[in-house]
Amino acid sequence: MKNLKVVTAFVIGVAVAGTIATAATSQNTGSVKACADNRTQALYLSSTGTCSASRTLVELGGTGMNTKAIASLVTPSVVSISVTTASGGGTGSGSIYKTNSSSSYVITNNHVVSTSGAAATIKVELSNGDQYPATIVGRDPGYDIAVLQIKMGNLPTVTIGDSTKLSVGDPVLAIGSPLGLASTVTSGIISALNRPVSTGTADAQSYVNAIQTDAAINPGNSGGALIDAQGRIIGVNSAIATLSSGAASGSIGLGFSIPIHEAKRVIDEIIATGKSTRPVLGVFFDTAYTGEGAKIAKLSPSEGADNAGIPAGSIIRSIDGVKIPDTDTAIVRIRSYPPGATVTVVVELPSGGNKTFKVTLGSAPSI
Repeated sequence: MKNLKVVTAFVIGVAVAGTIATAATSQNTGSVKACADNRTQALYLSSTGTCSASRTLVELGGTGMNTKAIASLVTPSVVSISVTTASGGGTGSGSIYKTNSSSSYVITNNHVVSTSGAAATIKVELSNGDQYPATIVGRDPGYDIAVLQIKMGNLPTVTIGDSTKLSVGDPVLAIGSPLGLASTVTSGIISALNRPVSTGTADAQSYVNAIQTDAAINPGNSGGALIDAQGRIIGVNSAIATLSSGAASGSIGLGFSIPIHEAKRVIDEIIATGKSTRPVLGVFFDTAYTGEGAKIAKLSPSEGADNAGIPAGSIIRSIDGVKIPDTDTAIVRIRSYPPGATVTVVVELPSGGNKTFKVTLGSAPSI
C-alpha cells in the first residue's frame, strides 16, 4: 500500500492566533490477573493471582475486553497536557511512564510540545484535576516522541504491553483528552498493522510504522494511550487521516498509533541521556524517482548498505519480506528497527535482476 500522508496529525486542539493549530494514529488469549488499588485505582499485575487487603483482584483479557474495568484502572495513568505561548496554546495527552518518590516521567508526542522555538509554559493535569508544571526531558521529531518530567512522585504508571504480538481485529481502548475533554475513553479494534504514515513539516518530519485503529481519536488525543485487552499500553496515539486538506478534522475511523515497542527504545534513551538515536541504512534516496520501489541515488561510505555491497542506482523492492512501493515506506520500515539490527534487503540491480543483501543498520543522532 502507498504511504499515507496524514494531513492532520492531531492535535494541539485549541485556537492559536485565531486559527486552529492542527499538528494533527491476536493479543495473547490468556487472561491476566491484576490488583486495583482501592484508593488510587492504579493497576498492578499479580503474578500469584492474589492481592493485598488494600487492593481488589481484577481479571483482564481472556475471551473479551472488560472495558469498564480497564478504563477505570488505566485512566489515572493518562494525563492532559497544556502548552501556552505568547501567541496562543494547545492541548494534548500523555501517559505516566515512570515514577519515583519525587518525580514522574510523562510520554507524549513531539508535536504536542513543539513550539517552533517559542518560549512555552507546559502543564500536566492528572485525572483528579491536579496540575503540575512540566519540563521537557527530550524530544525526537523523527519518531514524534517527547518525554516530560513533573515534580510529583508515586503516581500510577501505565503498564507496558508488547505491540509485536498484535493482530488485526484485537480490541483496543484509546484514552486521552480530545478537544480538552480529559479522561475520555473510546473503544474499537486494530484495523491494520505496519501502516506507513508520515506527518509533520519538512523540518520536523516523522515516519511511523503505525498501528491503525477505528477507536475514535480526535484533536487533543495526541500522545495518549492505546490500550489492549489486558490493560497495557501498546501504542502512543499520534495521527488521524482527514478528508479535507488543511482543515481540522474529527474522527473518521482512521487513527494511527506509534507501536510501543518502537517508542519504548526512544523513550528510554531520552530518559537516560536526554537524546535518542535512529537506525541508518546508509543511503541517499533519489527524490525525483517516481517508479515502484525506493531508488538509491548514492551510498554513505562505510555505512550498512555500502558494507553489504549494494550498488548505487539499485531500487529497493522489499525489506525483511515487506514490499516497498515508495521511498517513504522504505524510511518508515527502516525506522521500525533499532540501530544495529540486521535486515534482509532485496534490490533490483542497475544491471538488471534482483539480489538479496544482509545489511546491518548503523546509528545516528535523531534530528
